[in-house]
Amino acid sequence: MNDKENLILIGMPASGKSTVGVILAKVLGMDFIDTDIVIQQREGKKLKEIIKERGTASFLECEEKAVLGIDVKNTVIATGGSVVYSDSAMEHLKHGGKVIYLKVGYEELMKRLKNIKERGVVLRPGESIEEMFETRSKLYEKYAGITIGEEGFSIEDTVGAIREKLNKN
Repeated sequence: MNDKENLILIGMPASGKSTVGVILAKVLGMDFIDTDIVIQQREGKKLKEIIKERGTASFLECEEKAVLGIDVKNTVIATGGSVVYSDSAMEHLKHGGKVIYLKVGYEELMKRLKNIKERGVVLRPGESIEEMFETRSKLYEKYAGITIGEEGFSIEDTVGAIREKLNKN
């Protein structure tokens, strides 16, 4: 890994991208950005408010614009789970670094996602969580440079596994 390369965390809502990202940034001496917070700052609203007031398609546009506006080096970037719906956003992120997929199984996801509406999770009209899981899993696999299976992992285990994979590459 070169010193200026970003690490981009992708994965399902509640897969730990933000939490793992902060710790990973500290351990590696990198900066940290959470794209969900970037969106909230740009829009002056919580994610769930944007989704409720403007709808899913408008939220996805806000997300794409926020991600395309990120121009950083040596930064861990925790993305929103829906970023993979935008090819241009993912290509922009991939251009600046390594994409790491934090993979969580469906059962584990259901345990972690207590209140989906509070989190501001993007579900397309009429889409079930299971359908979202199937669609996004394929997209995460498509964009991932590194995949970390999190089954039975603590936050520390996940950070350790990422460091190990980065040292091998």
